[in-house]
Amino acid sequence: MVVRRKVDEQLEDLQGKKAQSILGGGQRRIDAQHKRGKMTARERIDLLMDEGSFEELDAFVLHRATEFGLADQKYMGDAVVTGYGKVNGRITFVFSQDFTVFGGSLSEAVAQKICKVMDLAANSGAPMVGLIDSGGARIQEGILSLAGYADIFLRNVRSSGVIPQISVILGPAAGGATYSPALTDFIFMVKGTGQMYITGPDVIKSVTGEEVTHEALGGADAHAKKSGVAHFAHENEIECIEQVRRLLSFLPQNNMEDAPRALSQDDPERRDPELLHVVPDSPNMPYDMLEVIARIVDDGDFMQVHETFAQNVIVGFARLDGRPVGIVGQQPQFMAGVLDIDASSKAARFVRFCDAFNIPLVTFVDVPGFMPGTNQEYGGIIRHGAKLIYAYAEATVPKVSVLTRKAYGGAYIVMSSKGLRGDINLAWPTGEIAVMGAEGAVNIVQRGEIAESPQPEALRSRLIQEYQDQFMNPYVAASHGLIDDVIDPAETRPKIIRALEMLENKRETLPYKKHGSIPL
Repeated sequence: MVVRRKVDEQLEDLQGKKAQSILGGGQRRIDAQHKRGKMTARERIDLLMDEGSFEELDAFVLHRATEFGLADQKYMGDAVVTGYGKVNGRITFVFSQDFTVFGGSLSEAVAQKICKVMDLAANSGAPMVGLIDSGGARIQEGILSLAGYADIFLRNVRSSGVIPQISVILGPAAGGATYSPALTDFIFMVKGTGQMYITGPDVIKSVTGEEVTHEALGGADAHAKKSGVAHFAHENEIECIEQVRRLLSFLPQNNMEDAPRALSQDDPERRDPELLHVVPDSPNMPYDMLEVIARIVDDGDFMQVHETFAQNVIVGFARLDGRPVGIVGQQPQFMAGVLDIDASSKAARFVRFCDAFNIPLVTFVDVPGFMPGTNQEYGGIIRHGAKLIYAYAEATVPKVSVLTRKAYGGAYIVMSSKGLRGDINLAWPTGEIAVMGAEGAVNIVQRGEIAESPQPEALRSRLIQEYQDQFMNPYVAASHGLIDDVIDPAETRPKIIRALEMLENKRETLPYKKHGSIPL
């Protein structure tokens, strides 16, 4: 009876401590969090994880600070909830910062909890998701909190290309706290509550005199549309976390595995005659490459990444016959699909992610060239464009491309061309590969002849037509083996699927090196 009573007391004590942990900073602060339209750290984990699968770690950890009155302010688990569970039936690790405890600030104990779960994720070969809602370093702990950030950054870097890392900005992330998300693969933000900036509005005003709000400076729209720091922006936390789950469904657990294949109900041999009419007769008329993609991929399901940033290029995930693929393509509806600084960097980063995690690349090409102008040249378009060359040339995953219309100049080479080890390069009959457009070529090559002609405009028109007939078609490139096949647009889906099936066991290695020197 004595033993039984002691066991009961121990269980009661355990339950009491667990209850304290679940309450975080207390009901009053939980209510304040809800009033701001924000969920608690545990509510967010419940949304992310499959029901009943979450296993918490380090629920009894306490901070160690004794100064500034902190010795009497201790909360079970401190300002972060950590652990693992399942997302879509697969193991996933998570840390969720608790704003109800010292504003989610990073203490030595919080950093150690986060580092422990990051190490477990890396060693277990499973994705790491950070749910971020923090006021930054805990000032009362000084250098120990700053050192904690360094420990986290190191693990972000060591896990890069090894396991998928996702950051979800659900509240503030300021100063050094922004660099851990920046080191991860994808950043999600919630509009109105998620904010990221190195220096806040008050500091900016004192240093530069510029006045700006928190949201305008570092909100979801600012980073999803202007800076490109955020890959996704959503209206609320529920929608945001649902999309995190969706993204994870396309990704492998780690760099040693293939992405999970789904059972597709969409016929792999499905033809789509409507693709014959997508590209306009006029080479200068825009069309929607998203429509092309939707008609080809399984069930029209395409998860666009960086949807509102550098919209002249499209990147994202889809499935073809159940197999996850990374999609890259120009968007003729924006800036005619020209490649500029932002588009080059956006596409290069996405290509490198897919290559790191064994996700085949499908590229849709309609590119008139690189963006001209002093702003682009002074901004380093040469360097940024070289990133995309580097990414495609380095990638060893299966690479299939489809030329829908234009591929001019250096931009032709950049977009997964045969010269950059493209495996299968297909073209529609509307495809054009040339150093430049017909008009520009004729004006340069035959300007003397045109100037001496008694009817210069008539001659120019005839020469342009001759140039188009001779060079502006995919058969010239196909005759040299630079295009593998010119296909009926209606057959695009089955052609790509067969190519991917053929390339499923592709093995290609790079020369031994510590790492390359990508033109950053």
